Amino acid sequence: MVGGESVSWDLVVGQQEAVRRLEAAVTAPVHAYLFVGPGGAGKRRAATVFAGELLAAADPDNAERHRRLAVDESHADVHMLDPVGNNLRRDEEAEPLIVQASRSPVEGKRKVLIVNRFHTATAAAAASLLKTIEEPPATSIFVLLAEDVPPEHITIESRCTRVDFPPIAEEAIADALVAEGLAPPEQAPIIAAAASGSVERARTLVADDRLVARRDAWWSIPDRLDGTGAAVAVMVEEVRALIDDAGKAKVAQHEAELEAMDAREEQLGTRGSGRKDLEARHRRELRQFRTEELRFGLATLATRYREAIVAGDDRRGLLDGIDALRRTQDALVRNPNEALALQALLLKLPSLAQ
Repeated sequence: MVGGESVSWDLVVGQQEAVRRLEAAVTAPVHAYLFVGPGGAGKRRAATVFAGELLAAADPDNAERHRRLAVDESHADVHMLDPVGNNLRRDEEAEPLIVQASRSPVEGKRKVLIVNRFHTATAAAAASLLKTIEEPPATSIFVLLAEDVPPEHITIESRCTRVDFPPIAEEAIADALVAEGLAPPEQAPIIAAAASGSVERARTLVADDRLVARRDAWWSIPDRLDGTGAAVAVMVEEVRALIDDAGKAKVAQHEAELEAMDAREEQLGTRGSGRKDLEARHRRELRQFRTEELRFGLATLATRYREAIVAGDDRRGLLDGIDALRRTQDALVRNPNEALALQALLLKLPSLAQ
């Protein structure tokens, strides 16, 4: 650790292996890194902490200032690119980033360019970034954040040092909630189990007074299965209604953001210029929210069946049910029709009715 002791890495929850690799890289960094893992796994926070450490290593006399500003995403030499729409685009985002990389650092000897949601880069955007990432200016270091590596990004991946960020373990999330004073020890594990490996989601669930009701609804499903499509349809409607209810706060937040944008653009005379991109972000956030809720529900069902196995129930049928849950979980990345996917799943699951 350069420039004295720092607690910056403590901000990265449950990613000890990634932190170990990044700490070791600070003294002799390469030109580009690719952080790969699901949303909420801590990639963005790790990137800002890493950026702070890189800048601190180059300027030990001002180490803590570099760390603090980098983590706050307010450092003049740490550039965070957040794609505005559904994709990272060449003309609107990739090309300006290339120009930014060519400029000299403002405060020190290095600059760090962090690209969020790089997995959404269009083929044209990825192609335009390739040469700069292959041979960046000596003062620039790229950190790309991606949930996966699509085929068109394989070449860029090969030019980067890859660091994986798996979903965060429930125990680590629970410990973080307690340490941050957000939840008592008896409540933290319940919240962590619903967080789908995301400490960010866990922090938002702390204030969710309907979380236990949603968990109980999923938990009760195996007891209510009777082999009929009618029962399945009722249960699917119930859990989807609960998810709708849980999402009302986010919908209200989005409506407030749109109203604020309309008022701002009315004042500036630029009405309509950014609404499309904001609405695209809102759709993406709602889709992610529902996916996280479904993962929570599927994980709850899997836990229920595992407990039944431990209790000595029919092992073969229960294992088949857990496998069906896993396949449905994997299919969520393809954004299937929610109602149809749940109905098909519940028709395959074994009943635990007494």
